[in-house]
Amino acid sequence: MAAAQGHFSDHSNGIGATERAEQNAVPPAFGSAVEALRSARLRPEMEIDPTRPPQKLAPYAYALEAAVVDGDDDLADGRLVLLHDPAGHDAWQGTFRLVTLVRAELEPEMAADPLLPEVCWSWLTGALEARGLSYGEPSGTVTRAGSHYFGGLSDRRPATQIEIRASWTPEEGPQGVPDTAAHLAAWCDLLCQIAGLPPSPSGAADWATGVVSLPQRRGPQQP
Repeated sequence: MAAAQGHFSDHSNGIGATERAEQNAVPPAFGSAVEALRSARLRPEMEIDPTRPPQKLAPYAYALEAAVVDGDDDLADGRLVLLHDPAGHDAWQGTFRLVTLVRAELEPEMAADPLLPEVCWSWLTGALEARGLSYGEPSGTVTRAGSHYFGGLSDRRPATQIEIRASWTPEEGPQGVPDTAAHLAAWCDLLCQIAGLPPSPSGAADWATGVVSLPQRRGPQQP
């Protein structure tokens, strides 16, 4: 995993130097949570890097983007954002929030399964629970969309994409710091699951029980 440096937001743009210096003092809980994300050890199929976080969702934010790679193919990709509001947030029921977007392309016939959205949502909750993680206030959407190509793109096969958008509040541990490394590992489990990879030999659970992988996965089409 690439070292994730210098990509967190503290909303210090457009203020004086003294006030900016004060705001740049990142809360210790947020600093510890970010450092855990930076140092997490993940599956070799994962390519993960820091990216610019959103600027208006919370006083502090840190973001990662990742892809599940098999040779030259990206089988799935996503973005994970850690938000922190030291004053707490009523909707979160906590001071931290994790927000994600996960995408993968499926064979078109797989999208016809009426239970596909429920199955995909269960992959997220199952990934968290398989690692023994406590969380609250989960919310999100599962979207499937089909594309057919015409004209200059008519040589491409029809494509169907599944997209999971979700957020949840991680349980805070000692000193108010959630186990963000474990949440990142669970998120990577979700990415690998939606990419159709077998479970890691060192994974926390046997994904063959209660979760069904979608076969014949393709990498996302390039525009």
